[in-house]
Amino acid sequence: MENTAPTATGPTLPPNPHRQRTTADCVGLAVLALAVLFAGFLVGALGPLLAIACDTCQDGVRDPLPLLDVLLAVDRVGVPLVTVGTLAGLFLPRGGARAGAIGLGLLALLFVATLALGRAGG
Repeated sequence: MENTAPTATGPTLPPNPHRQRTTADCVGLAVLALAVLFAGFLVGALGPLLAIACDTCQDGVRDPLPLLDVLLAVDRVGVPLVTVGTLAGLFLPRGGARAGAIGLGLLALLFVATLALGRAGG
């Protein structure tokens, strides 16, 4: 049974799952959105470059890249989809920070996958 008896500060009410976002909530989500955009840019721009880089190769790029098509698909399709999906999830009424955290985790996973695809077979 739920306690709704009056206390010194008033009656205890259950939390409202549909409360309005405060200004601090909106600012926090905007900062998280900028972090997602920055992470998406880093994963999309630097991921493939780091994946094909080679210190011992003559021109600095791995020559036999058997999974180049998969690497490019992850970079050109996967990263933008995760970034845009995360940004959309951030500003849904019920999602917010959880969607941002999941999106950042997926971007980190795509970064690791990009590096693994670049190193595979070479």
